[in-house]
Amino acid sequence: MSDNKKRIAIIASNGGLDSAYKVLNIATAGAATDAEVAIFFTFEGLSIIHKQSESMLTMGPGKEHFVEGFKRANVPSIAELMDIAKESGVKLIACQMTMDVMGLTLDDFIDGVEVGGAVTFLDFAYDADVSVTF
Repeated sequence: MSDNKKRIAIIASNGGLDSAYKVLNIATAGAATDAEVAIFFTFEGLSIIHKQSESMLTMGPGKEHFVEGFKRANVPSIAELMDIAKESGVKLIACQMTMDVMGLTLDDFIDGVEVGGAVTFLDFAYDADVSVTF
């Protein structure tokens, strides 16, 4: 990492389609501005990187209108945003502790995910210019 490159550390601890869009919007925007970006997926946030995310990520009651709004505005799908994030070098870290608690393995997640603990994420986040939690 060059000394001038910005770092963005994101914690994704909530599931749901709206959380996935928030996380991936910030991550891909950061990567597009040439920042180094890492996302730490924990608890329900693991659903965002799960192989079955399309069926797992839903809008909560009263938020269904957003789905139509995303379509009308031609917002990329979560899968498309995830591909953009991976192609842009966004680091995807699945929380080892939460995986153990939930009985998940690396095989449950999309390609490109690494497993790490809180220390793995903190090693990245200590030098972050921006930290965001969703």
